[in-house]
Amino acid sequence: MAKMSFTYGLSLFFMSVIPGAWRRTAAGAGLLAPDGSVAPTIFAEMSAAAARTGAINLGQGFPDEDGPAEVLDAAREAISRGVNQYPPGRGNPDLLAAISEHQRRFYGLEVDPSREVIVTAGATEALTASLLALIDGPDDEVVVFEPYYDSYAAAVALAGARLRTVPVTAPDFQPDLDLLAATVSDRTRIILINDPHNPTGAVFDREVLAEVVRLAEVHDAIIVTDEVYEHLAFARPHTPIATLPGAAERTLTISSAGKTFSATGWKIGWVHGPAELITAVLTVKQYLTYVNGSPFQPAIAVGLRLGDDFFTGAATTLAHKHEILGAGLRAAGFTVFPPQGGYFTVADASALGGADAADFCRALPGRAGVVAIPLTAFVAEAHRDDYAGLVRFAACKRVEILEEAAKRLVSSF
Repeated sequence: MAKMSFTYGLSLFFMSVIPGAWRRTAAGAGLLAPDGSVAPTIFAEMSAAAARTGAINLGQGFPDEDGPAEVLDAAREAISRGVNQYPPGRGNPDLLAAISEHQRRFYGLEVDPSREVIVTAGATEALTASLLALIDGPDDEVVVFEPYYDSYAAAVALAGARLRTVPVTAPDFQPDLDLLAATVSDRTRIILINDPHNPTGAVFDREVLAEVVRLAEVHDAIIVTDEVYEHLAFARPHTPIATLPGAAERTLTISSAGKTFSATGWKIGWVHGPAELITAVLTVKQYLTYVNGSPFQPAIAVGLRLGDDFFTGAATTLAHKHEILGAGLRAAGFTVFPPQGGYFTVADASALGGADAADFCRALPGRAGVVAIPLTAFVAEAHRDDYAGLVRFAACKRVEILEEAAKRLVSSF
């Protein structure tokens, strides 16, 4: 079992609420502009451009359709019967049980709902609480695949650790295993893996997962795995890294309801793993949101118990949307890298004058009436040239919206 200490991470958390300490950690994570003001994210900038121009927003990854009626009805019913106060700190007992049942049903994982699971305010809180709890000191390193979801770097900075990256590049977005082995060391506290992967849409090969487990064992590291798109893998079934031999004892598995059930605003996530690691995460989590989403928690329990047809249908529907989007992008002149899972399609805009993807995306709303996000928003400054022409489009929209976006792009290039 990897060594576990959360005192330092907890002290850093409390330091982060002190203005001076917050300013230092926030600046390190790129959260502050040079003048000390809060730096707007590219997502906020592009969403504002969509509102200003009336462009179709394929930038941010949120659906424009509601999730299953059974889940929505369960939330309404919970509100009506008074489930509106604080739930237990670990989460609603029925949701904890449903998460355990879900992991057994789909993956054969045995999870103790009373000791090995916490309900969180989305996967982002689960991730941040895990890093704050498990980072020992400023010499600790967190290894991630790059591009990476933007909150990873911020959470690592807040925890006081050093971010180390392993690139995944087009066309398949799989990491070089020799480089991965060279990057993970005895300083590595956490290997953080997002599978299916945002923003590239990759599903990592089993040999990649096996090498992550091997390296974690060799270097006594903890694996933290972000699996929010677990039911939206359509090229092949999702394989939780905790199912691999030797992995479960050192793995924290994170997921959430937002993507699976098209309820991103509910912010119901969870993390499960060995009881001692979960206890450490809970120690920090209770000082973040404490608890959240009381009437939504039993509703997500209903969702996790839906029949197999719902889960297979969700993946099939999203794959079809990606096909529509991809066909439109190709017709407009983009080079498309078909995703294997998740909300996003990545395309190369270089042939359309988009060698600088950030400039291209800033001009796109006015030129084509469509919003997208440059992949450079998900990489460190030093590595942006490697992704300079790549653009991310969200496919999690209604079919008619995707078709209209495709028409606009084709007519503009």
